Amino acid sequence: MEWLIVLVGYLAGSLPTGVIVGRLAGRDPRRGGSGNIGASNVTRTLGKQWGAVTLLVDLAKGFGPTWWALRAGGVDVGAATAVASVVGHCFPAWLRFRGGKGVATAFGTMAAFAWPVAVVTAVAWVGLFAMTRVPAVGSLAAAALFVALPHFEARPLAFHLYTLAVALVIVVRHRQNLRELRTRRRSRRHSRS
Repeated sequence: MEWLIVLVGYLAGSLPTGVIVGRLAGRDPRRGGSGNIGASNVTRTLGKQWGAVTLLVDLAKGFGPTWWALRAGGVDVGAATAVASVVGHCFPAWLRFRGGKGVATAFGTMAAFAWPVAVVTAVAWVGLFAMTRVPAVGSLAAAALFVALPHFEARPLAFHLYTLAVALVIVVRHRQNLRELRTRRRSRRHSRS
């Protein structure tokens, strides 16, 4: 039963929201912007309304399975299901394992586990995006906060392993963004010198 719950988490997470929304809107977000199927690129390529739909569904893909798993199997199953949901979003089998970057789905899983952490992290994401206009900056900060904030209270080991795993997946999925950020810093340094 427990493995079935985790599998449902992966399958729910792997639902390609951006691709489905793109078909409804008549344009594939993978053919524009960053080529990503997440809410940021859907907003960039299809508009704010479609981006909002994508964001809400991606949040639900993380929240629903994790909430169910926590109640059906406890923290250990909830943690495994949460990670599976994020992995499913990032590496969906039916898109040749080329999915989104996992941030919205990770927020959904955290909302099911510890909604105050999700809220504080979301505020930080919005603030950093407002200052930098670069979604990746907020996303990488969110990954760090997912790990750091829960350490202020006693939590089971499975929960901390979940936060580490999700943060690692987010960082891995943002490798290209990290390279771009480094390139921008270098070009700024050269322009000032």
